[in-house]
Amino acid sequence: MRFSQRLGLAPASKVAQRECMDDDLRSSLWSLLTLFYWDTYEPPYSDTFTRPAYVRRSNLQSLMFSLWLHFFKQPIDTIDVYWEQCHKRLRDLFFRAEWNEVYDFVEFVAEYGPERQKDTFIESCNSYLETENSAYRFVSGQITEITSEEEIAEVDSALANASAYAGTKAHLTAALALLSSRTNPDYRNSIKESISAVESLAKKLAKDDSGTLGSVLKALEKSKKLHPALKNAFSSLYGYTSDADGIRHALLDEPNLTKADARFMLICCSAFINYSIEAFNSE
Repeated sequence: MRFSQRLGLAPASKVAQRECMDDDLRSSLWSLLTLFYWDTYEPPYSDTFTRPAYVRRSNLQSLMFSLWLHFFKQPIDTIDVYWEQCHKRLRDLFFRAEWNEVYDFVEFVAEYGPERQKDTFIESCNSYLETENSAYRFVSGQITEITSEEEIAEVDSALANASAYAGTKAHLTAALALLSSRTNPDYRNSIKESISAVESLAKKLAKDDSGTLGSVLKALEKSKKLHPALKNAFSSLYGYTSDADGIRHALLDEPNLTKADARFMLICCSAFINYSIEAFNSE
């Protein structure tokens, strides 16, 4: 805590930054982009008689082409010839952008930038997002509004654990993407994808194409790997994941589904997936 904060002259903590971004956070994210990407610029060649800092044929050419083609949606022949000018343009755009556009940009660079920097860049971003009390974090390569570290870990673990179950992982990834969209979030379909992830796993673990969460619960109960309290909790989840036109049907027909609903379902389904895979694999 700084001197001013200890004396009560400055707030000790910020209000969670949701649907906004203050100057401290924006500057921190730009600094990370600078350290991990812009400062790594290497010119295509060095010549004492010509200016060497070209964008084309440099180590950042691929990233710049991707930005212009897929992010800015501009012709690549509008890319600045020299890196100094290109860098200035990126900086000006970054600091003029809306809060959600900044997150779009950071997410895009992480995805399309050199692979060797990606993991440490994302880790550093999450550290600063936490420090600046942002309501968003990188989860599986996407910036999403899941603020609890435990929630982030649960979803990340589910995506990692589901690697051997392609259908489950695909549904979880889709649920996260639909929830995380900053321009067009789709909470209803995010919930459907979370539910589908559980159903897909149930079929695999129960070795039954018509398998449901109920059949997995029975198998876990039979093997004595499920505590009765957990069984009751997961049975409540079964009301959402049942194929019958029961609670799930009523839930998805609800006209006022919120981000909280979709986030709860993603976390809950991720937790069940983690538990089930670990329990079955320990047999």
